Amino acid sequence: MAEHADHADRAHRAGHADRAGHADRAGHADRAGHADRAGHADHPAYPVGLRLHGRRVVVVGGGQVAQRRLPQLIATGAVITLVSPSATPSVEAMADAGEIRWERRRYQDGDLADTWYALIASSDTTANDAASAEAERTRTWCVRADDAEAATAWTPATGRIDNITVAVLNTTAQGRDPRHSAALRDAIVEGLRDGTLAAPHHRNHAPGVALVGGGPGDPDLITVRGRRLLAEADVVIADRLGPRDLLDELPPHVEVIDAAKIPYGRFMAQEAINQALIEHAKAGKSVVRLKGGDPFVFGRGMEEAQALAAEGIPCTVVPGISSTISVPGAAGIPVTHRGVAHEFTVVSGHVAPEDPRSLVDWEAVARLRGTLVLLMAVDKIGAIAAALIAHGKDPATPVALVQEGTTAAQRRVDATLADVGERAVAEDVRPPAVIVIGDVVAVGPHSAPTTGQDRPGDQQ
Repeated sequence: MAEHADHADRAHRAGHADRAGHADRAGHADRAGHADRAGHADHPAYPVGLRLHGRRVVVVGGGQVAQRRLPQLIATGAVITLVSPSATPSVEAMADAGEIRWERRRYQDGDLADTWYALIASSDTTANDAASAEAERTRTWCVRADDAEAATAWTPATGRIDNITVAVLNTTAQGRDPRHSAALRDAIVEGLRDGTLAAPHHRNHAPGVALVGGGPGDPDLITVRGRRLLAEADVVIADRLGPRDLLDELPPHVEVIDAAKIPYGRFMAQEAINQALIEHAKAGKSVVRLKGGDPFVFGRGMEEAQALAAEGIPCTVVPGISSTISVPGAAGIPVTHRGVAHEFTVVSGHVAPEDPRSLVDWEAVARLRGTLVLLMAVDKIGAIAAALIAHGKDPATPVALVQEGTTAAQRRVDATLADVGERAVAEDVRPPAVIVIGDVVAVGPHSAPTTGQDRPGDQQ
């Protein structure tokens, strides 16, 4: 990041004959009028980052260009004056919020006094030329939205990821292609976000644990942040229900641990996982705990977060796409639908209704008119269906079992509450599967395209 060389010199620049050291460059009418302007194409632009916090910036014109550029200028902390007789509603809102100062008039000579940076973007070519000429006289870096050749600065296509700004700039006037620059910017930013473009950190990154929801199984359905943290991890402790294909993409130095194979000895399995997270984090490693779906939907994520907090270990929670919504959706089932269901309820079915350990009020569940989504319920669905019917649920209520949802192995088995237990056995439905009970099952098409790879349906 480059800084202006001397604030004091900038403050008194009006009294200097020439910042560059020429004896009387101020006497030149306009750089744009120089005889050798065409020769500028032979000299590439110099890329630099401007630190504008607390410095005066003037924007001429309040249209769409200003609307796009102002948020980034505001973020720099610049002191911004907008000169324009009108503005878009969004720009006007920035002025109303006090983020910029708006002078509701046309440009006048002298508006760029004591200005560090100017954006000329009005629809008045004459005013733009005059403002550009003033910028040249006052040695103010000036971007021209209407005439890049007349500008002394160009705006790159920029994107941000964490504390990194990616800027793509054609450094010569010849062959300038803003769309190509934007496409390159997008490709780089997307690669950094999803982890497909990664660079090693040469400074030590802070140790800690990220509880990452991997989504329903298709590796494309993990969040951008989750995928990036995976690419930056030293250690990944993964569930069987996590998106396994993502593990193949990790750099070779990443240690991948199967949570199901952690020896727990005198500990319970979950306690052993907690201990592994703690030990690796205390060893200075960046650890990702990769889970299926969302960490806090039947994923014991809070248990792990509490264990880490007790040891003073930083913990980041990255939500994931829950299979409770995504798997039915992938099978063509909306969990809510206008005129059919105004609510949906998610219930864990890993404990049978008659089991004293069950915390579910099945009688109350049976009275609900909306959609019921069951997780971890494949081997208990017969008993659950019987309990719902016993408490008044219509035996003809439609039921769908979606196995390996969002993956290439996805399949859907339809039934009714009366025969779902038998159908699950006859069709050899196995976990992971999401079970949907309610009239929404009959709303959509009975076949829907899968979205692609491995999926945990029973968790999250």
